[in-house]
Amino acid sequence: MADLATRIVNVLGDKTAKPLAKHFDMHVVGDLLRHYPRRYVELGRASNLASLQVGQHATVLATVVEAKNYSFGPGGRRTRTEVVVTDDTGARLSLTFFQQRWLAEKMLPGKMCLFSGEVGAFNGRLQLTHPDYDLFDAEGDTASSRLSRGVLPIYKATGSVPTWKLESFIGLCLDALDPLDDPLPADVRAARGFGDLRTALEAVHRPHGMGQAVTAQKRLKFEEAFVVQTVFAQRRHALELERASARPPVANELRDRFEQQLPFTLTDGQRHVVDEISTDLSRTRPMHRLLQGEVGSGKTIVALMSMLQVVDAGAQTALLAPTEVLASQHYRGITAMLGDLAKGGMLGGADVATRVRLLTGSMGAKARNAALLDAASGEAGIVIGTHALIQDHVQFAELGLLVVDEQHRFGVEQRAALVDRAEVKPHVLVMTATPIPRTIAMTVFGDLEVSTLRELPAGRQPIQTTVVPALERPAWLERGWERVREEVAKGRQAYVVVSRIGGPDDDGTSETHSLVELHEELVGGRLHGLRVGALHGRMTSDEKDATMAAFAAGDLQVLVATTVVEVGVDVPNATAMVIMDADRFGMSQLHQLRGRVGRGSEAGLCLLVTSSEVDSPARERLDAVASTTDGFELSRLDVELRREGDVLGAAQSGVRSSLRLLSVVRDGDVIDDARSAADALVAADPALSQHPTLAAAVHDLEHSEQADYLDRT
Repeated sequence: MADLATRIVNVLGDKTAKPLAKHFDMHVVGDLLRHYPRRYVELGRASNLASLQVGQHATVLATVVEAKNYSFGPGGRRTRTEVVVTDDTGARLSLTFFQQRWLAEKMLPGKMCLFSGEVGAFNGRLQLTHPDYDLFDAEGDTASSRLSRGVLPIYKATGSVPTWKLESFIGLCLDALDPLDDPLPADVRAARGFGDLRTALEAVHRPHGMGQAVTAQKRLKFEEAFVVQTVFAQRRHALELERASARPPVANELRDRFEQQLPFTLTDGQRHVVDEISTDLSRTRPMHRLLQGEVGSGKTIVALMSMLQVVDAGAQTALLAPTEVLASQHYRGITAMLGDLAKGGMLGGADVATRVRLLTGSMGAKARNAALLDAASGEAGIVIGTHALIQDHVQFAELGLLVVDEQHRFGVEQRAALVDRAEVKPHVLVMTATPIPRTIAMTVFGDLEVSTLRELPAGRQPIQTTVVPALERPAWLERGWERVREEVAKGRQAYVVVSRIGGPDDDGTSETHSLVELHEELVGGRLHGLRVGALHGRMTSDEKDATMAAFAAGDLQVLVATTVVEVGVDVPNATAMVIMDADRFGMSQLHQLRGRVGRGSEAGLCLLVTSSEVDSPARERLDAVASTTDGFELSRLDVELRREGDVLGAAQSGVRSSLRLLSVVRDGDVIDDARSAADALVAADPALSQHPTLAAAVHDLEHSEQADYLDRT
């Protein structure tokens, strides 16, 4: 007998275990039994043959029409067997076998068969050549059992391990199973009418009717959601027990002075989120909040007001940015907005003021030491930096708030490095300009409270986005470069974005444009006579700062750059952007990039240049980006077009690998229900001491997450 932790080799033998390990990374019985059917076929309802496409690896259920043998070769000694099958619509498919004369006697008209292979074409007709097959024969216990169930599971398979072999292996494991411990507590199952795990596994793999399969899937989906939400419920509970210093607002100090000197009024959305964060900061448990907002919605202002509230309360704040370009941009922007309020203890500083410091890895020793000293002494109320802030030698007199910009660029362990070494837990605010659908936020960021900014500040200009098919309409691209010249002639500026740097280390085999080559081409040709600069990640910090400063000052008219300009860069005079090889970027990334234009008084223009084919998925994504500038609508379209694993992302690979049936895109109601159930259970039993099987599942998930966190740069 066996349980889910039993090694497959002990149940099925070495000959079967090796291909399962090689092709599916399956090692224990649980791996195999959690390999759920990707679809089902009801026997008596043949597959739709008309939907097959050349090159597709297909598994089809069809009925034999005829089977004939043909002799060929010298002396007619070789045999080709042609089998014609059909479906309920009358569509036909040819199957070709060589040297298997006996098949014509076995595949009799009216027999139902399962075939699997790569779809090809011959003489204008679709065919499978030498497909694997599984002939349904009423003789024999196994076949009779499968026929009597009336529903056939179809698994994600390979050529060497087809779906019916997986079905057989899974059946043998199910037959060998001992009673199973269930991660879903009995009362949770009972409240929802779910059966136990053993029953669900049996029903999902060997259902007697589609209704039974669907019921089993619902139960297993809920289990996946419940384990993930239990992880987050425990984290939220642990946060409730932690203690932080309350940082309530102080009247007529930095925050109030800053708001009074703003040249605009906060939007209702900004005011609401500022109040949410202010309330959190006033409590004695650490804030743990995600602030998401549309590109240009004013997240930085909200974050700065929160930081000033903490400084008013006598503590310091740190702003962690993923790149030196963004950190420097934040530093320049925040000091400019604060004005004399950023000159604490300096000549010309306001009577109520603090000091703002920048700390990056490539700073000179003198500037670095000054920043480190001001952070350690408490003179700097706001310290802005990159990963350099996480280093052990960086000390704060009293860190009260950590703000993490573009949080998806940082692993959880990196963020924790700064939080955990503080004597008193600081409050944490993480920000993203990539709108996240609610169900994904609950699954990926379930330990965070979420604030959302949807409203754009008054005066933001529209951005026209156009797809430029470079191969089909080269004149459009030429017109695009003319538009760049026209914008510059009006005193405005433009970005040109590329996906790679190029240069000496580039082997020249890529079909995409490199920054080095394109910059040279534009300077010597299409944009000849304009002041064109370049910006990329291989430049030193000083070089990057000097280039951005020159562009911000208008000394450079066009900036050819990689995605270092994706977030945070704010040059209001920039009105045009040309994104080369736009199909190489994700939808959210394209939305971020185009958010760099239209930030001043003039409308923006974004050209998405592509060589992708008209009906390709890549073109579909670009058309979607061009169709809307609503980041939340684009986020919805994005998750519809992408695979589930892509939506969750590499930094959440532990969660991703645990989800086999649950869709974070479609199963919001299941996730809601699981979150409520997990909260109730953890409130009653925080350590899961009464639920050891659930505790083991939670441990396995957390362990896989820890192993798979990636450091982001």
